[in-house]
Amino acid sequence: MTQIEIAEAFSKGKFDMVYPYLTDTIQWKVVGQDYFDGKNAVTANCEQVGNYFESITTDFRTLNIIEENNIVVVNGTAEFIREGKCVSFISACDVYEFNNHHKLQTITSYCIQTEK
Repeated sequence: MTQIEIAEAFSKGKFDMVYPYLTDTIQWKVVGQDYFDGKNAVTANCEQVGNYFESITTDFRTLNIIEENNIVVVNGTAEFIREGKCVSFISACDVYEFNNHHKLQTITSYCIQTEK
């Protein structure tokens, strides 16, 4: 997978596809909410989030992807639907920093709950 494909997969909650590209020392900061340090902590949170995604209908929309050197930025929206009703709408921006071995070393996520 390319850096862009890895980043977009993570942003869309396709975590299993990304696990092989995580460094053991990865750090994931969800600004103002959470911080996960190390591959085990990151994958454990991914599993929890993935379980939530399976309990609802998700509509992820990528608006922009910017890549420069070892950094990829993905911004977009996510709508979470249960029983035909929107339960949450998020505007998000994820910044992915890769090392020189094509592995993710840092993720910074900005997630803002907004009206659709």
